[in-house]
Amino acid sequence: MKEHIFNDKIILVTGGTGSFGKKFCKIILDEYSPKKVIVFSRDELKQFEMAQLPEFKKYEDRIRYFIGDVRDKERLMRAFSDVDYVVHAAALKQVPAMEYNPSEAIKTNVMGAMNIIDVAIERGIKKVIALSTDKACNPINLYGATKLCSDKLFVAANAYSGDGGTKFAVVRYGNVVGSRGSVVPFFKAKAKEGVLPITDERMTRFWITMEQGARFVIKNFERMHGGELFVPKIPSMNIKDLAKAIAPNCKTRVVGIRPGEKLHEVMISVDDARNTKELNDCYVIAPAFHWWSKNNHSDGKTVADDFCYSSDKNNDWLTIPQLQKMIKE
Repeated sequence: MKEHIFNDKIILVTGGTGSFGKKFCKIILDEYSPKKVIVFSRDELKQFEMAQLPEFKKYEDRIRYFIGDVRDKERLMRAFSDVDYVVHAAALKQVPAMEYNPSEAIKTNVMGAMNIIDVAIERGIKKVIALSTDKACNPINLYGATKLCSDKLFVAANAYSGDGGTKFAVVRYGNVVGSRGSVVPFFKAKAKEGVLPITDERMTRFWITMEQGARFVIKNFERMHGGELFVPKIPSMNIKDLAKAIAPNCKTRVVGIRPGEKLHEVMISVDDARNTKELNDCYVIAPAFHWWSKNNHSDGKTVADDFCYSSDKNNDWLTIPQLQKMIKE
């Protein structure tokens, strides 16, 4: 097994039955030797179905399923007992649903984040990484706004966890190939009808696989100091190319951008550039607080003042064959 801080430790994943949670759990169980992995989620059926999968059934002596909701602070107190590391992946993330049910998004994505932070400090968790989204940068929909709020909470939490206390960091990345709610399964279903609905032919998105996302989170547990917002260097894709990659013989129909949707996604705004460093595989947005050491991530270089990491201005673009390979994998 690889040397890693996860070895012989207890790791808890909120939203552990989701696409990311399952991939993350599989990697750390296959490649490391954690003492225990706790899957924390509110859906007992998804937990039951996950437990029956061969890749998890063989680890039944090291995996536990804990029913609970991040809205329930008391339940989190029980779940976080003796836990070393936490990955916070639980969220309400369907943009149209959140526009229609804003209070529910706030209860889970904002109040839930506050609960995670309070309980992690109370229980003496060593490190916490929260998952963010490109929609949290310059948000125009409620989902993005709640995740921006969550990001700010996790970064600021380092200020009151104290020296030697819990360290918090955030990972922000773009659209995940094939995740629940992704355009890939949607396009595959629509391909059977012969026509793919496209919001706007100019639309671009950042693109990452679930495997890449999970491994990026694992890597950042080792190098985080607490307070960072990590953004991976990933390619962009054009929605027309994605349509051709999935169903080359289908016609397309432009249906217009939905409420709360952007033409292009941004992961680092110009306003964040002055606090951003570039590493080999990612960018790190440092917190603008006095407790942050300028020597942290000294191997990185400061980006230009006018730097902006947006999907339409990316230097790395996926071709149709590359998209087809990613979708197949």
